[in-house]
Amino acid sequence: MKILVIGSGGREHALAWKAAQGDTVDRVYVAPGNAGTATETGLRNVAIDSMDFAGLAEFVESEGIALTIVGPEAPLVAGIVDYFSERGLRCFGPRKGAAQLEGSKAFTKDFLARHGIPTGAYANFTELEPALAYLRGQGAPIVVKADGLAAGKGVIVAETLAQAEAAVTDMLSGNAFGDAGCRVVIEEFLAGEEASFIVMVDGKNVLPMATSQDHKRVGDGDTG
Repeated sequence: MKILVIGSGGREHALAWKAAQGDTVDRVYVAPGNAGTATETGLRNVAIDSMDFAGLAEFVESEGIALTIVGPEAPLVAGIVDYFSERGLRCFGPRKGAAQLEGSKAFTKDFLARHGIPTGAYANFTELEPALAYLRGQGAPIVVKADGLAAGKGVIVAETLAQAEAAVTDMLSGNAFGDAGCRVVIEEFLAGEEASFIVMVDGKNVLPMATSQDHKRVGDGDTG
């Protein structure tokens, strides 16, 4: 069988590398891929942008690809799985509705609160002055998050009120993260180690995967 992996990062390199080890897999394409996937045995880069749904679907149809695996968040949030499914193409990933959980932090926090799923105290803001007033009422440390996709860089753990105010101001002014920061989530700081427990679901079945730990701070000494 042939597989297409959509994306250009290390995540997609790992997915494609592992998929190529399958006994029934003849070829793995990566669109658009990167320098690493270009030199990997069994992989072939394809110069199609991850947001070019029509181009990707046409490639899948012309090459007889049995399964498409989507790595990046942006095409998932934009509805690539829905698009492929409507054309009768098998595509692994959440549909647009479920992908909102990744695409909007405000949506996710509201979803958790609405369904009684434990989460830190929070508030959503689109205007600067109410956001600053909320910050001053909460104090620091506190967490400031750009609502939309920001390539994993849209969260600021502010150790001081000044840092929090600067982060909110930059986001809501459009200077930081563009449209992704037009709404911010201000969240309670929770101390402790973070762990991820990921499962795959299809609406009926739940398949647990291994636990993992994501070290998210961008700077040295756990800063950023």
